[in-house]
Amino acid sequence: MPSTALHRREQNLGLRDIAARLVNTKGKKKGRHPSPPTVLRMLRQHDEKAAAASVTATADTQLTEYL
Repeated sequence: MPSTALHRREQNLGLRDIAARLVNTKGKKKGRHPSPPTVLRMLRQHDEKAAAASVTATADTQLTEYL
């Protein structure tokens, strides 16, 4: 589901549009659409992980260049 949400965000769709096109495939709410706040939370978590990974990669590159 996160990959689909990211793809929809790249197409400049709003949170409501993204949520309307996603469907939960597992769990208690299987077959239902996630709420826009859930989609926002999911995308924010992805962005935070990506930012942390880029900071780590940058620090590793700078350390390698220093040595």
